[in-house]
Amino acid sequence: MTDVKTRTRPAAVTLTPNAEARVAALMANAPEGAIGVKLSTPRRGCSGLAYSVDYVTEEAKFDEKIETPGGIFYIDGASVLYLIGSTMDWVEDDFAAGFVFENPNAKGACGCGESFTV
Repeated sequence: MTDVKTRTRPAAVTLTPNAEARVAALMANAPEGAIGVKLSTPRRGCSGLAYSVDYVTEEAKFDEKIETPGGIFYIDGASVLYLIGSTMDWVEDDFAAGFVFENPNAKGACGCGESFTV
């Protein structure tokens, strides 16, 4: 018999320490029944796809699951292909706060930055 070596698959999205801290803060204040936070890319906006982060109450079969120090972060199974290799950060300044994505798959974005194309 031959030994089969398995390799751990890297996560589709890398969360920065700031993003992980924000997931922890969200989970600390999560509504009852929430099991994690989920990133998806629904169709909307000028360019076609947008980033959406929401609480989830159940795990879906094809979702990617990333365990962070502050809670479980899911990536919608239908969105993974649009997000492979992306980095997710949490950025705050004097005027705004929100998740920011560096997505190598995005070929363009609308002027307001709310949506992107692949």
